[in-house]
Amino acid sequence: MPPAIPTATYRVQLTADFGFDAAAAIVPYLKRLGISHLYASPFMKARKGSTHGYDIVDHTKLNPALGGEAGFARLSDALKQHDVGLILDFVPNHVGVHYADNPWWLDVLEWGPASPHAASFDIDWDMLPFRARGGVLLPIIGSSYGKALEGGEIELRFDAADGSFSAWYYEHRLPIAPQRYSEILRSVVREADAAETDVGRAILDLAARYTGLRRPSRKEAPEFKAALQAIPGAAEVIARGLDAYRAGEGRASQIQALHNLLERQHYKLGHWQLASSEINYRRFFDVNTLAGLRVEDAATFEAIHRRVKKLLADGQLHGLRLDHIDGLRDPAQYFQRLRRLARDAQGAGAPPLYTVVEKILGEGEELHRFAGVHGTTGYEWLNVISRVLLDGAGLKPLEETWRQASNLSPTFDPVLKAAKRRVLETLLLSEFTVLTRLLARIASGHYSTRDFSADNLRQVFELYVLHFPVYRTYLIGSGPTRLDRDLIEDTIAKARADWFGADDGIFEFLKDVLTMDLVKPGRAPHSKQRVRHFALKVQQFTGPTMAKSLEDTAFYRYHRMLALNEVGGDPAAPEMPIVAFHEEMRRRAKDWPHGMTATMTHDAKRGEDARARLLALAEIPGAWASAVGKWKVLNAPHLVVDGEMRAPSAAFEYMLYQALLGAWPLSADPDFADRFQGFALKAAREGKQETNWLNPNLAYEDGLRSFIDRLLDPKLSGDFLESVESLHRRLSLLGALNSLSQVTLKATMPGVPDFYQGTEFWDFSLVDPDNRRPVDFAMRTQVLDALPDRPDWDALIARWPDGHVKLAWTRHLLWLRQQHAALFADGDYRPLAVTGPHRDHVIAFARTRGTEALIVLVGKGFAGLSDEGRQWPSGDAFEGAVETKGYVVETDDGDNASGELPLRDLFRRLPVALRHAESRRARRG
Repeated sequence: MPPAIPTATYRVQLTADFGFDAAAAIVPYLKRLGISHLYASPFMKARKGSTHGYDIVDHTKLNPALGGEAGFARLSDALKQHDVGLILDFVPNHVGVHYADNPWWLDVLEWGPASPHAASFDIDWDMLPFRARGGVLLPIIGSSYGKALEGGEIELRFDAADGSFSAWYYEHRLPIAPQRYSEILRSVVREADAAETDVGRAILDLAARYTGLRRPSRKEAPEFKAALQAIPGAAEVIARGLDAYRAGEGRASQIQALHNLLERQHYKLGHWQLASSEINYRRFFDVNTLAGLRVEDAATFEAIHRRVKKLLADGQLHGLRLDHIDGLRDPAQYFQRLRRLARDAQGAGAPPLYTVVEKILGEGEELHRFAGVHGTTGYEWLNVISRVLLDGAGLKPLEETWRQASNLSPTFDPVLKAAKRRVLETLLLSEFTVLTRLLARIASGHYSTRDFSADNLRQVFELYVLHFPVYRTYLIGSGPTRLDRDLIEDTIAKARADWFGADDGIFEFLKDVLTMDLVKPGRAPHSKQRVRHFALKVQQFTGPTMAKSLEDTAFYRYHRMLALNEVGGDPAAPEMPIVAFHEEMRRRAKDWPHGMTATMTHDAKRGEDARARLLALAEIPGAWASAVGKWKVLNAPHLVVDGEMRAPSAAFEYMLYQALLGAWPLSADPDFADRFQGFALKAAREGKQETNWLNPNLAYEDGLRSFIDRLLDPKLSGDFLESVESLHRRLSLLGALNSLSQVTLKATMPGVPDFYQGTEFWDFSLVDPDNRRPVDFAMRTQVLDALPDRPDWDALIARWPDGHVKLAWTRHLLWLRQQHAALFADGDYRPLAVTGPHRDHVIAFARTRGTEALIVLVGKGFAGLSDEGRQWPSGDAFEGAVETKGYVVETDDGDNASGELPLRDLFRRLPVALRHAESRRARRG
């Protein structure tokens, strides 16, 4: 059996081209690399053609596109044979909707609130304006509803196989409520001129048996459909008669008939852009095709976890990564249920199921203690590693270069606040409007608060959201914790300070609603249900607001240093002093020793080695500033200027130069230009300034495309590309050194190291979908198989650009983790002092457990030690020593009990070092 706590995990992205059998084929390679658990992207049944698996349409089935039941069985056998565990990226928060593949969603469209699955979706049925009946808005029309209707793009069809009617808009199936079948049948028989035929009479007799607005009922509907299906010749008559609803040019009566029918359904069709202002179901962020699940509903929880429970009971699943827990209404309740489910499935005596959560933590924010949760997926530690490797002395010059190149302030807070305003006004306007209407309704519920106008309430709530510093609070029905109360009160105070109107108690009212103090005993009577609903829904709203504002907007506007523009990070963050890093690690070893440590994920904005390379800009800020100044002059003729438009903008041009250096390949890549163009377009639209996803500025995008084409054309930009290559050679060597330090910290600091597919070699990928490109596992297997137990480090360093040195060092680290599994899983973290001129260039610590110890040394700030990236640093470049008092350390020359180790010996070849040790007390014993 694999260990309950992973030694190391390896994330794979499953697709139709890399399914269960492909994953099974790499299991022997992962085992030899030192991986204990395969960590798979979602593999429940997803939308056909999905490249990521998060658009699940059926949680109870394995994805047939990945190989289905048989393919999974083969993967499970391969994992068992090699004693490798399986961790599943599970999606409890949402499912894929629209189209014609989610049976729950289709049932809700057919039956509305009467569907047994309606409770599983977070739909505000009565929110549609100017409509007599409730319904759910379906923003799926590419043009406008009117144009689609008149153009015949919406078609009513009969499915003879199950006796049902549906409207279709291209690939979207829209079930017709069975209560409208009788009306349709009478129309089609009349249109087909079949009333006097045997078939027509049989159809009309059937329709007559179900009269009334609520018939057939849900119980009667299957019998009705079966009877219709069984009438000989009915399908042919209905096919002819559907012409009564066949819309198109010059068919006004048919258009009106189809429109009238559609308006009587449990849904309302609309233009896709209506989602920004009128959508009335909770989505995953702003993705219309992903509807939020009410997993707090017990039946929904049970249904979507049924297959997970079976996998656990069968011993085929050994851990869960829970996606987007901030989307859950009550995460604490969810994890309590999940722990019970795992205990029931695995049986008494089984260790707790390894469980980590996808959670973005703000600066200084602590992860809440959820039942059975071992920690996060490691975004915060990715950024901690980047910041401790960063040379803080170079940040001020970089800020000045950014200010001069972009003519923008290096202050980040205004950028984030402006991004939040844009998101509230566009992408999440619907959700924001629903909440502000509910807040106004609460205020109007008692005479003491009815004078708070809807407009003022909207403004103060907007200020609250703008100043809210993290992703969410974690209130439960009984109220907030002390931490959450402090967070709400502090945010209210900041919002109040930003308010120019009269404060007549409106902020106090908002605070009382958010904390649910408004409905405490002894307070003026307000609706407990509405107040609780508002407070809990706000928690599901602030997370998407922050994510879309920070990660998907501000990160693409603020470019002081792209290496810090990473999920879970702060683009304006300072360096982390080594002493602060040590304190963080001590705390982590005590509080969250088993959470994941990531340096690359499918959500990352760039590859881990591109980030490590860009960190080195802070070590050569003068060379960078000179290069940028030169490049702007060289490339000025390539800019596309049309009146007020400049493509790219000055700020975006500066970003492109950084991104280009970070992703520049070490060997020829014929696809690089196309990949970079795709990245640039996505970055421009995400920034939502010169262009955006909702309303693309095609002229600007064409100009941007032309600029990059010219930039990468050797005939037009020879001098520029030669200059890029010159700086790139130096930056790449510094980046490679940083990368070895980065992977060493990941593998030795408290936590479980997670390796993203393919990153055993250098990873200079761009943002998704670029980071989901196929991985050449055959090449990696070949290199790993050829590595001796004791690699020739000098030979590997001599050809470091091929990435083999990274794979060899990664294998060495993971072998050490296997040999000292208990030390890494539960050991202490002890900082070690470094003396001498280069003490600020070394992070030194010991991982200890009992008398066992492993000394870890990680170099940083290599520019001054490598002639600014012109040569690989030798051990002689390092002056100083690490103090090892209390330990007897194994060295190449035998045991060293002197109490210190010279840096020149430790860093003789690599910029990192590990040494076995034991306490002096143990040696004396």
